[in-house]
Amino acid sequence: MSRTAFATRFRAVAGQPPLAYLAELRMQLAAQRLRDRQLSVSESAIASGYSSVSAFSTAFKRVTGKSPSQARAATLDSA
Repeated sequence: MSRTAFATRFRAVAGQPPLAYLAELRMQLAAQRLRDRQLSVSESAIASGYSSVSAFSTAFKRVTGKSPSQARAATLDSA
């Protein structure tokens, strides 16, 4: 199967392109780690596959609309 055929089929089934799906999944897992409160933002970034906290924060905000710190603070506020 070609990459184009895969991407087209994936989008038809999942409703979004493969890389967007992967980015969203990674950030959902990162958000869970941030809610854990035992890991720092830096540790969450590394666990999510990012070597830079800055790159992680940028990607997290692009996908979720909140910075990692804001996401963690929202979790603390609701607890």
